[in-house]
Amino acid sequence: MKYIIGIIGLVVVLALAWLGSYDKKNIKYKPIIVMLALQFILGFAILNTEIGNFLVGGIVNGFQVLLKCAGEGVNFVFGGLVNDNQYTFFISVLLPIIFISALIGILQYIKILPIVIKYIGKVLSKVNGMGELESYNAVASAILGQSEVFISVKKQLGLLPKHRLYTLCASAMSTVSMSVVGSYMVLLQPRYVVAALILNLFGGFIIASVINPYNVTEEEDILVVDEKTKQTFFEVLGEYIMDGFKVAITVGAMLVGFVAIITMINTVFKMIFGISFQDILGYVFSPFAFFMGVPLNESIKAASVMATKLVSNEFVAMNLLASGSVELSARATAIVSTFLVSFANFASIGIISGAVKGLNEEQANVVARFGLKLLYGATLVSLLTGTIVGLII
Repeated sequence: MKYIIGIIGLVVVLALAWLGSYDKKNIKYKPIIVMLALQFILGFAILNTEIGNFLVGGIVNGFQVLLKCAGEGVNFVFGGLVNDNQYTFFISVLLPIIFISALIGILQYIKILPIVIKYIGKVLSKVNGMGELESYNAVASAILGQSEVFISVKKQLGLLPKHRLYTLCASAMSTVSMSVVGSYMVLLQPRYVVAALILNLFGGFIIASVINPYNVTEEEDILVVDEKTKQTFFEVLGEYIMDGFKVAITVGAMLVGFVAIITMINTVFKMIFGISFQDILGYVFSPFAFFMGVPLNESIKAASVMATKLVSNEFVAMNLLASGSVELSARATAIVSTFLVSFANFASIGIISGAVKGLNEEQANVVARFGLKLLYGATLVSLLTGTIVGLII
């Protein structure tokens, strides 16, 4: 039965993408079918095979070492503020972002990341039927983050037509930055985080290929990556450390605001209607949770977590799931966890348009105009990832 529901869910997600397509007649179906097949193969390998367990274990162990190193720096500065064996979200989850960001800066400076991103992008462009710029941007977004990635392509930003700009922004919203992956692994099972990272990469291309189909000529597809060659090692290191600090502080501030606002709204709704706002969202989004493969009796609870992510951000929803206040089965937890691993929320519209505005104000106005369409597409990517996991698990 789960396979029938899952297949219906896939059809629903792709149909929703088709309904929102800018050019239904020119959708290229062959690359979409190939990428869907790759999603199933890679997802199954990660979640259901010994090789997948070995690879995920290696990645998890690597991040555990990095988080332990980050913990030394955090404890040196903030250790006296926390009692032994006590958990503090800001110190345990957010501050390690600073160290991961610094590590990304080092790998950028010694030219390892640019090479990895560029050549993975070249390989992906052969699969997805899109340009090298779009493929590069998708991989770079998954490593650098949804705002920083535009700096690396700023030389081409002002030259891009609307349809290509949409794809670049959609990729940025559909993925997550490597600087926060370690923090996600503290809140969610790491194997679901790894699976979502890979599935979202292909899912972003699939949904973009349906919503925003186009062809790129060789003359148009010139990849010029901006590199800060004049900076010294310590300038780069200092910049990335401060970037990581800004991310940690920004996420922390947003969490304080969003959690407080959601609590206030829930209180008001319970006083007036006898039901919380999140429960109402759960009823609204429950059909999507069900078609993703969440058991019917858990669909409302699961959907409330999913909706919380959309109206606030993924950290609020992950913390809600990790806290145990929403009890879900292992299957529902897997589906919801993979849905949460992306930047698809309303706040990201402002973050992306703001990042583009800092580089090209005219293009920022274009991004602002299709902001809701960006969120629509990125949310479909998350739904697609969760649906595929529901079929695999």
